[in-house]
Amino acid sequence: MLDFAVKVAERSHEIGEADFATLRALGMTDEEIWDIGAITALFALSNRMANLMALRPNDEFYLMGRAASAKPA
Repeated sequence: MLDFAVKVAERSHEIGEADFATLRALGMTDEEIWDIGAITALFALSNRMANLMALRPNDEFYLMGRAASAKPA
């Protein structure tokens, strides 16, 4: 599943029937495969757009998990 997600994000032009066959052999349905691809593509798009615009999350979100005692001003 993770190999497929990385391939969607980095090399989507290389995805072929063998990739789908591998996931189906692991018991995944076409709907589950679609979900993996759609979620991966959405995150790839949103991250690229954020990088393009040099967007930074608000201070509260940015500090989550980074500094336990730090609070935004």
